[in-house]
Amino acid sequence: MKIAIIDYGMGNIHSVSKAIELCGAKPIVTNKKSQLNSCEKIVLPGVGAFDDAVTELEKLGLIFAIREQIKNKKPFLGICLGLQLLFETSQEAKNKEGLGLLKGQVSKFSVKSGQKVPHMGWNNLEDILANCPLLSGISVKEQVYFCHSYYPEPVEKDIIAATSDYGVKFACVLAKDNIYGVQFHPEKSQKVGLKIIKNFVELC
Repeated sequence: MKIAIIDYGMGNIHSVSKAIELCGAKPIVTNKKSQLNSCEKIVLPGVGAFDDAVTELEKLGLIFAIREQIKNKKPFLGICLGLQLLFETSQEAKNKEGLGLLKGQVSKFSVKSGQKVPHMGWNNLEDILANCPLLSGISVKEQVYFCHSYYPEPVEKDIIAATSDYGVKFACVLAKDNIYGVQFHPEKSQKVGLKIIKNFVELC
């Protein structure tokens, strides 16, 4: 199985690629629309600023391509910033909108919660949605690795597949039809993260 990893200059590409390879699939690192067409699944990683990410995707002509692939029911996984880009707006953005594939916004953690921002390090998975294929075999309280200052606030609460808590309870796994997203970094989350990536690889 070939899985496209979208390379727009803002992702942890090597680690994501290696994790997918370890889980039995062939990673194709690409910024070409034609290769998105030829792969069975797509991963959008991301590290950095929202506006910069949208700008790079626009330059590469990938905004429409991503929307088309998702519309055509191809399994899609957004990681960290890659998840945030699926939303309509972000508090981080100064002049760019997101892809609008998920309704809602991306909000910033408040320092008033007493927590340091960014949220960096290991944290628990909570409120795991039963029968979510991305989280098959994953238990409540298992830990994953986070590095972010912003978190998603979906309008549709039924797409929240897991939460975590960092002064505020926030959605950290989303699942809607063929769209999946994780706010943490599964490629850095050791055994639990590899299990989640393997689940994505094995999605029908």
